[in-house]
Amino acid sequence: MKSMFNPADSGAILARIENLSAGAQAQWGKMTVAQALVHMQQPILVALGELKLKRGLIGILFGKMAKKKMANEELYERNLPTDKHFIVRHDPVFEDEKTKLIALVQRFANGGAEALSKEPHPFFGPLTTQEWDILQWKHLDHHLRQFGA
Repeated sequence: MKSMFNPADSGAILARIENLSAGAQAQWGKMTVAQALVHMQQPILVALGELKLKRGLIGILFGKMAKKKMANEELYERNLPTDKHFIVRHDPVFEDEKTKLIALVQRFANGGAEALSKEPHPFFGPLTTQEWDILQWKHLDHHLRQFGA
């Protein structure tokens, strides 16, 4: 599995983000590319402990089961449901959000295990460093593929 903590793998993700254009069209889903850039930032902010969300009942009941499916080596399926906290309804400025996402990816990749939140994930519960890493890589990859990057 690829790792955000591996410089070659995170560098490849950063290059794919750099290659996104404001006119990129989604191959599935409802988000615009600018909305996707904002959306991709949210889980990284959770991982870094900068976006704190409460654990809901659904996460408490089903998070551990879902974690096994989401934190494995299989790519995410198209059109998975989006957590309501990560839905972007406004029309963001593409270049601004691209710059923010690149900075967050760099912070996550360079920060390593020490930079990760010690709090449980709001849906999946407690995560290992490897699980935080896998979830971030897969989420970024999923949306970059969504926009052909």
